[in-house]
Amino acid sequence: MKRVRVKPGRAQSLAGLSAGLVFVVIGVFVVIPTFGWFGILWTIFAGVIAAVNGVNAFSDKGVATHEILIEDEPSDENKDPAERLETLRDLYDRRLITQEEYEKRRAEIIEKL
Repeated sequence: MKRVRVKPGRAQSLAGLSAGLVFVVIGVFVVIPTFGWFGILWTIFAGVIAAVNGVNAFSDKGVATHEILIEDEPSDENKDPAERLETLRDLYDRRLITQEEYEKRRAEIIEKL
């Protein structure tokens, strides 16, 4: 199983950074003088939002927003040879592979029997 960490794109991070900075300014000039301790918490949270988005926008590491787990698919080698031959024939019939590719792969599958 493979883990892929996904972080926001640069444009999204720049938008988050801009919004975070706007809320910091609002916090410093409006919310702190009006609401006291709540204003301080507001401004701290806005600063954290701005900082996280700034790191995501300007560095390669950044903070991942979520993770994707990808299961490894079984290889063709583990499939039944008859099933592999049937799949190969289907590809050839639908003209997705050439006759030369078909014959080459068919010979490889039969050789491994």
